Amino acid sequence: MNQVSDRRAVPSRWWAVALVAVALACCVVTAIEFASGAGSALDVALVVAGVIAYVLFFALVTRPAAEGSARAWASVVVTVTAAGALTAVEAGNALFQFWMYPLIWVLTATIPAAVITSAVAAVVVFAGFAVSMGSDPEWAANAALTQAISFGVSVVLGLWITNVYQYAEERERLLAELTAAQDEVAALHRHAGVTSERARLSRELHDTIAQSLAGTVLLAQRARREAAGGGAVDDTLALLEESARSALAETRALVAGNAPIELRGGGVIDALQALADRFARETGTHVDVDAAVAIPLDRESEVALLRCAQEALANVRAHAGARSVRLSLRAGEGWAELRVRDDGRGFDPDAPSAGFGLSGLRARVGLLGGDLVVDGTPGATTLLARVPAGASA
Repeated sequence: MNQVSDRRAVPSRWWAVALVAVALACCVVTAIEFASGAGSALDVALVVAGVIAYVLFFALVTRPAAEGSARAWASVVVTVTAAGALTAVEAGNALFQFWMYPLIWVLTATIPAAVITSAVAAVVVFAGFAVSMGSDPEWAANAALTQAISFGVSVVLGLWITNVYQYAEERERLLAELTAAQDEVAALHRHAGVTSERARLSRELHDTIAQSLAGTVLLAQRARREAAGGGAVDDTLALLEESARSALAETRALVAGNAPIELRGGGVIDALQALADRFARETGTHVDVDAAVAIPLDRESEVALLRCAQEALANVRAHAGARSVRLSLRAGEGWAELRVRDDGRGFDPDAPSAGFGLSGLRARVGLLGGDLVVDGTPGATTLLARVPAGASA
């Protein structure tokens, strides 16, 4: 990376204060020499004029300038000219170079420009030496050595400081990118959490309240038919009340974040038996439960298996027209399997009309590391859910 345009311009007001302080020091030195008889009135006048011009230039003309701008180059030209002029008045004023070179490296836009400008400045100050030390036969060698050393040191320090600043700028840029990436990841994480929670609530609503309400609707239709035919509706109304209470209890459990109402009195086997008994009373369809659990199941696995059974029975109620259903539960060797089989008319599990229930069950089982397989063969429709089995929570 050869460009140094990322370097920040030093505020010119403070820079000018430092530069003018050095210029004033040169003025004091010249005045002392004049007082001791080593200098002339012209020397003092030139130094004072240079200091005044420099103060006016930085105080009234310049502002913080971007490197490489016209005002930056004007500042460089004035500084180099002042350094040469002060050196021409008095050779000791060449110390002004220690501020001239840093200013060049700050205000030029590229490393090549800084090196070339520094070389020109060294020549200008050497010309100043020629004016102030022209009668000294050894001035050329001493001045050339002084300017060569000053130029070399300025280049070495300029390159080093520039690289340090570029490293700091790059680190700051990478840190800003990292912070932005972390903020983006946090936002995506929050969005994913919200989406996941919505999907979870959708599954819970579908697998609990929606199914209970669908059963309530069917029971209400059954009560209406019985009432229209002059039959007794007390049993149906009792089932209707039970279904409504179950939906209400599930709603409260969902809001409170508690375990499903079916699992509060015992394990998944008791919940499956209660589910089967209720389904048989509501639909008149025979349901056989065969459960053999050799190892305890954790609560999440129990909930997933129970929801699979509920969804399968809901599909049987709504679409199958089956005469019998069999629920089989097996658990052992790290896995639990629930198989729901009916002798109904069957369906295509991949059809769009299959609805949200099966896709929701696949998502629920998939979150546990399990899988769901549905076979819609007429007369032997089967739903097989397989989830990991662990210690009970």
